[in-house]
Amino acid sequence: MTSLLPRLFGDMSDWLEVDFPRPLPAIRVEDRMTDQEYVLRAELPGMDPEKDVRITALNGVLTVNAERREEKAAAGRTEFRYGLLHRSVRLPATADETAITATYEKGILEITVPLTAPEQGGRQIAITKK
Repeated sequence: MTSLLPRLFGDMSDWLEVDFPRPLPAIRVEDRMTDQEYVLRAELPGMDPEKDVRITALNGVLTVNAERREEKAAAGRTEFRYGLLHRSVRLPATADETAITATYEKGILEITVPLTAPEQGGRQIAITKK
């Protein structure tokens, strides 16, 4: 029986090289925040930012969508990922969504979100008697 196991599972060695379950195609990111801005950097090598990348901000969520297309099909093994890539992050409460800027250089997309000063103390709520 012990000699049978390597023969049964020997051809499955390639399966063990990939994450299981295979993760959704997510864009790898890093971020940092200061008092003035929130900066998100996304790894998107080989993309044309004007054609392949779309950035949206809605209701406090910043979303990056990208599509990597295979230029030519070749037989053999590939670990490149083609297709749709997606990543969403929650923005800080003080984010100014109307002033977001983005740059792309050497495969890195950098999105800068200016932060406004937080409102001090909220607002006073009046109490009425019935």
